[in-house]
Amino acid sequence: MHLCLQKIVYSMNILIAGDSEISLHLARLLYDENHDITLFCPEEQLSGINQDYDVLTYSGDPTSIDDLKNANVKKSDLFITVFLDGRTNLLAAILGKNLGAKKCIAIVNDTEYSVGESRELYKSLGVDYVVCPQKIAAKEITNLIINTAATEIFDFSDKQLSLMLIKLDEKAKVLGKSLNQVARENEDLNFRAVALHRGSKTIIPRGEDVFRKNDMAYVVSKPEGIEYLLELGGKSKFDISNIMIVGGGTVGTLTAKNLQKKYKLKLFELNQERSNRLADELKNTMVINGDAHDVALLEKENIRSMDAVIAVTNNTETNILTSLLAKKYGVRKTIALVENLNYIEISQNIGIDTIINKKLATASYIIRFTMKAEVLSTKCLNGIDAEIFEFAAKAGSPITKKPLKKLKFPSAAIVGGIIRDKKGMIASGDLHIQAGDQVVVFTLPEAFDAVDRMFRT
Repeated sequence: MHLCLQKIVYSMNILIAGDSEISLHLARLLYDENHDITLFCPEEQLSGINQDYDVLTYSGDPTSIDDLKNANVKKSDLFITVFLDGRTNLLAAILGKNLGAKKCIAIVNDTEYSVGESRELYKSLGVDYVVCPQKIAAKEITNLIINTAATEIFDFSDKQLSLMLIKLDEKAKVLGKSLNQVARENEDLNFRAVALHRGSKTIIPRGEDVFRKNDMAYVVSKPEGIEYLLELGGKSKFDISNIMIVGGGTVGTLTAKNLQKKYKLKLFELNQERSNRLADELKNTMVINGDAHDVALLEKENIRSMDAVIAVTNNTETNILTSLLAKKYGVRKTIALVENLNYIEISQNIGIDTIINKKLATASYIIRFTMKAEVLSTKCLNGIDAEIFEFAAKAGSPITKKPLKKLKFPSAAIVGGIIRDKKGMIASGDLHIQAGDQVVVFTLPEAFDAVDRMFRT
């Protein structure tokens, strides 16, 4: 057991068990959030944990009752199991709940465990939530194909508000203008910039901040504001008909199932046996047994005619190179699964339209369970340390006491908009949030707890 010297009072006991980057990423996100964090991982992983983190660490077997007892699982308010082996996570979560953990979350890589009868069975055994990163990734990819102009997009409450990421290039009409100037030139704006990612830094923009070339602008928009928002950002929607998916693993298969009824799909899979199985399973997808590194094969399969290429193999480098090659052939939309967190920022800067990372998406989903306020949804923002939350405003919570401009709202966070009576509204200083509103908040990690307190009763 290792223990850092400093100890402070925390509001939640969280035990994170895992042998992957997700466990460390979760610990980093929760480090400053008034939680008592314990990492339970293999001995060899302990050396990679920064001792500056005020966390307890244990090594052992997550399916061993004695080891779980030693890690004090019975005092856990939240027990999260994120080992690479999903069955290990399920068994560990079942044991953890029966040993006293209040809430248990298990990560699984096989979709079979996270749907229908299987999910309900594991819930009855004590696993409160079964989370499948592949399903989360496939859902994000599907949404990006439907919304072609955005680099990332996430819809709230039946699309009454949307969060969009737009990369500002030389075509953007807002370059050199401040947020105040854009607001003066455009009355009744139906959108609001909630963050700018510039270089390696993310800022919450204020009125005098100026848009610059290569900024990644995160904007919350009402449905009627999207078209004009894209125009100001120098973007335009385009139709997608032909899609190439590279990689027939779980993410590629789920994505094909989501898209094959509406689009013409070609799916590349290197493994012969898997290709044969996919050909039987995906009735409306052309499955090609071949290597996506083979330029001649790509040309033969007419990559130049593709409107989008989705690279989701198990190899990050392959996905990056495939996406860059697709861009060289003129493909307008490229999406790459990038599992190495160190590659995300560089991938965004070399021309790939959208990066998907299962680790970040999974961590984002889990963060909601560390909040005391009611979180309706969360959104993983790839490449930056930030989250977008949709909170339910409750009667008596601080957020409902005064108009926004009179509240002491955290400076590292911003309200983008609300949904009231099933209608989206963009936030302004005069907005007075009411009980029952669904509130969309963009926040940097250091403000997670402060934002959460604004919505607690």
